Amino acid sequence: MTLPRRSLFALPAVALLATPAQAAPAWTETPFTYKIQKPWNLPQSARYKREGGVHTMWVYDTDEPMSEGSSTDPRTEMRWLQEYSSGQHAWQGEIYVPSGVNGPTVMQILRVRGGDPGTPATDFMLNVTNANGGTLRYYTSTVVAQNIYNTWIRIRVEHSAVAGGTGKIKVFANGVLKATVSDRGKATRHFKNGVYHHGSGRAEARFRNITYWRQ
Repeated sequence: MTLPRRSLFALPAVALLATPAQAAPAWTETPFTYKIQKPWNLPQSARYKREGGVHTMWVYDTDEPMSEGSSTDPRTEMRWLQEYSSGQHAWQGEIYVPSGVNGPTVMQILRVRGGDPGTPATDFMLNVTNANGGTLRYYTSTVVAQNIYNTWIRIRVEHSAVAGGTGKIKVFANGVLKATVSDRGKATRHFKNGVYHHGSGRAEARFRNITYWRQ
């Protein structure tokens, strides 16, 4: 079949209009600040220390909450002061958990305001149990890593937050993607890391090379 002369000239013009896919912007390391949350009746030094670039946090199940009269579990955590409701944000760091620790949340994304009534307080939690040499889970479901006791593991949590909508969260262990999950919808939130203890006895976690990334 012979195409009309107009078609022969039109086809190359269409091809010229095509544009290559845009590459995603690179992640950029960004400064961050934090404050320590700890049992309200104890000095910071009783539950937190920083030596040689390592943040060590510990708490006991019998400790007081962070504010007098609070019904929340005991904690010693780095509460990041950078808050966000949209955009690309990532927490990265190495985590060390001593043998026997069972029950704490060691990293979370906490929703502080702007969410729908009745929505749970967190978008994301990484919890430690004493199964299989120490197991790190997304809440109580997806296994992120096992045999974590007494060794450093590199964790990265990337949050693609959507203003007024539902975003996505990816978690990596030692560079390997372990899960992609949805957040709980619109909110202003921030990162936290440390020990928020839901178990019994002593909970401890250590952190180093903690960084904040934006895209």
